[in-house]
Amino acid sequence: MRELQRLLGKKAFENETLREALDVAQAKKDCCAPLAGTRRHTVKTIADALGVARSNLAAQAIAAAPCRRGRPPQPETELLTEIKQVIAGQPTYGYLRVHALMRRRRREEGSAAVSVKRVYRVMKAHGLLLERHTGNGVARRHDDRMVVDRPDRHWCSDGFEIGCDNGERVRIAFTLDCCDREAISLAATTGSIEGGDIRDLMIESVERPFGLVNRLPAPIECLSDNGSPYTARDTRALVREIGFLPCTTPIESPQSSGMAEAFVKTFSRLRTRQPTTRRGQRAAPTR
Repeated sequence: MRELQRLLGKKAFENETLREALDVAQAKKDCCAPLAGTRRHTVKTIADALGVARSNLAAQAIAAAPCRRGRPPQPETELLTEIKQVIAGQPTYGYLRVHALMRRRRREEGSAAVSVKRVYRVMKAHGLLLERHTGNGVARRHDDRMVVDRPDRHWCSDGFEIGCDNGERVRIAFTLDCCDREAISLAATTGSIEGGDIRDLMIESVERPFGLVNRLPAPIECLSDNGSPYTARDTRALVREIGFLPCTTPIESPQSSGMAEAFVKTFSRLRTRQPTTRRGQRAAPTR
């Protein structure tokens, strides 16, 4: 037991001695760099007097005064102002188009060109880059509230077709109030539904509840799919002129177009359900 205590005491003494030596060595290293920075004595003299390596003093001198590589950064105020002037009229332009317009303008003015990497860096630092399109369609989904507590606040429109017994197909477009699910108006044709049919449908939908007016008393959101009759330039211009707020939703967003799709499925169920006779036999199809 005494021998074990002696060995443990010796080990503890060695640890304390080593710790004190490390503290002294670190103190020497800390005071070497300021002494070498004064340049009153040579590095060899300081290293020999304190008992440290000259390579350590040289490494501390290099680390204390880092040298920047490359050219110094140029001011970004004028470039940022020029970028904002370019995207003020074209907010959908990315950094490549912005750089092309700036390069063309500077070439006409005779000033120095700017690097496209610098334009990208400045636009990224100030949040002026466009959002990357990932292709998943999440950003285009219409997550707004469809069911409203008052009528004439949110309408939806869609189209479907009905097959007749004589082989013809009737295509129907309708407008629906999302409050009470009232079918406001409809347009039917045996041909294809075009933009003119949708424009007539919108005008008739306004005239039925509000009368002969040129504009709605209050803006109404009108939700539809991305069909060409709804997204046509003339159709969108007309609905905005009337007072609608047009918004579209992709097919991957059933939470938005579910009310119109349910209205369409109602007609599909009625069409497939045929009347039966008293004995359970199906009746002859009606024309």
